[in-house]
Amino acid sequence: MALLSRDDILKVDDRKYEEVAVPEWGGTVRVRSLTGRERDQFESSLVDKKTGQASRLANARARLVAMALVDEDGNRMFSTDDVSALGTKSAAALERVFTAARRLCGMTDDDLAELVEDFSGDPSGSSTSA
Repeated sequence: MALLSRDDILKVDDRKYEEVAVPEWGGTVRVRSLTGRERDQFESSLVDKKTGQASRLANARARLVAMALVDEDGNRMFSTDDVSALGTKSAAALERVFTAARRLCGMTDDDLAELVEDFSGDPSGSSTSA
């Protein structure tokens, strides 16, 4: 493999897309991977800013789905303002799209568990482990 330069890395389109059948919605949707910044935004949306704990799990699936669903041109279909309405849709449909979005951005069950664990301790951010 060749050693990559800064320009090599920045110019490559490394986004992934997947079409997911959602029978509950009567068709197929296009799901895309998140950027590093978007994934950080999603993860930080789970954290209560006052307590520092991952306690904002309500509508987490709808939040990720809103960030990952795109039209055929790759433009997001939903905004942050749409998350509440999206959360009223079928749990099975949301889970199917949520699972695809997690897979495309490399987010595992362990990552989510670690996120909750990391933020469920000392809200000051200090660590007691060596």
